[in-house]
Amino acid sequence: QESLIAVALSRAQGSVWAGQPLAAIPAALQALRSSSRLLGPASLRLLPIYLLLAEASTGAGRPRQAAKYLSQAQWIVLQSPDCSAALQSKLHQGLGLFSIAEGNLDQALYHLANDVYLATAEFGLNSVEVSGGYFHMANIFFHQNKMDAANSLYTEV
Repeated sequence: QESLIAVALSRAQGSVWAGQPLAAIPAALQALRSSSRLLGPASLRLLPIYLLLAEASTGAGRPRQAAKYLSQAQWIVLQSPDCSAALQSKLHQGLGLFSIAEGNLDQALYHLANDVYLATAEFGLNSVEVSGGYFHMANIFFHQNKMDAANSLYTEV
């Protein structure tokens, strides 16, 4: 069962990276169904699958579906007081990227700042895990023509 989940996740992630988000959804759903049966519906190990489904759904132009998956991911985190800062960071990055896709840049900056904070708490200030949040924030500031803030964040990356 775990091998099937790993293969499905690998295929889904590969499809997203290849720019084929629609092709990723069936494989990610298979991983979600199998993982839910194996681990239970509130397992923290489902969080990366929900985030992958949200990313694929956003890329496929299905924002309502993406919001549903992000909501489920948030619910799991809220139900898990022992959730690591690393997983919370990934959730905030996913929420930030979704907010960018929706055009809600203030909300995106909020979530990306939380991503940076939580990744820093978990991995340290100069870790590569922090760079994604900085990069996405820098892109927002760049598109807002706030070059000082953008350049400062690009330097951090």
